[in-house]
Amino acid sequence: MSGGVDSSVAAFLMKEQGFECAGATMKLFSKDDIGASGESRCCSVDDVADARSVAARIGIPHFVFNFSDDFREKVIAHFVRSYLDGETPNPCIDCNKYLKFEKFLQRAKELYYDHIVTGHYAVIEKDSASGRFILKKGEDRTKDQSYVLYGMTQEQLEHTVLPLGTLKKSEVREIAEAQGFLNAKKHESQDICFVPDGRYAEFIERNTGVRNKPGNFVGTDGEMIARHQGIVRYTIGQRKKLGISLREPLFVCAKNAEDNTVVLGKEERLFSKALIANAVNLIACDSIKKPLRVKAKTRYRQPEQWATAEQTGPDELRVEFDEPLRAIAPGQAVVMYDGDTVVGGGTIRRAGNDI
Repeated sequence: MSGGVDSSVAAFLMKEQGFECAGATMKLFSKDDIGASGESRCCSVDDVADARSVAARIGIPHFVFNFSDDFREKVIAHFVRSYLDGETPNPCIDCNKYLKFEKFLQRAKELYYDHIVTGHYAVIEKDSASGRFILKKGEDRTKDQSYVLYGMTQEQLEHTVLPLGTLKKSEVREIAEAQGFLNAKKHESQDICFVPDGRYAEFIERNTGVRNKPGNFVGTDGEMIARHQGIVRYTIGQRKKLGISLREPLFVCAKNAEDNTVVLGKEERLFSKALIANAVNLIACDSIKKPLRVKAKTRYRQPEQWATAEQTGPDELRVEFDEPLRAIAPGQAVVMYDGDTVVGGGTIRRAGNDI
């Protein structure tokens, strides 16, 4: 129970169905972890109080689990390292993978609870034909979170319940209001929880104690254009706030950590037809034995596009899109769908038209 309306309603629905429940809030970081001036709605004293209030209202015990060391190692450290390597990580996926559905599930089992319940908008079912647990999109397509859950294992899916998967967000708020939950209209933050001000470069400097190293903006032919203020300050596809004057619009097409350069080019250079991904997790099947037609996306809010996926190694995927995609960024996840069902996904390592 994060203190938000979704997990609160999820807890209420499970209690209403007659299950023996307990609420738990994960303490993931402190202000020292995110900087003395950091203000985040996540993991705050108010969030814990909100979760405890709802737990008391529905008549279940409430725990607080301190997972800050694991969060620092598995999520924050990986976030920092990925940016320094020129990638664009998705820490929400890492948090789900290592904290919510690994560490949290382990703690639940230690306390003799059979399942964990979260407020994610997605659906878990068991496929009678294959015997596998499958993950499907949530009914509310505007809130569907299946993209960030693609890393779940069969064991995690078996021991997880997602009661909001068949509900609309508006219905969830109506339930919360009807039950008198104080967080029924609580605002949802869209920022990364441990960088609430969105200033990634400054966060990384504080975390490492090292100032971001300036380098060169270069063109697609390698010619120097100007100086940049550190590769962590830029993202693939970025055009504005480059801090330089240009004769024509140029976009960030690549970031090279080895020589500390940021490649600028015209917008057409941002489009790629294929990508290679590793850290593969497949849900709907054990492996992809032959080229598979899927719909796939490379960012959370991106519409899915038709593609062909091949498993080119035990831990490698090649995904080729029917039409080129804009700004495919290493470090992000590619997630594949068969209709509403998540096939699986992986972490993008490189993209291009010749791979």
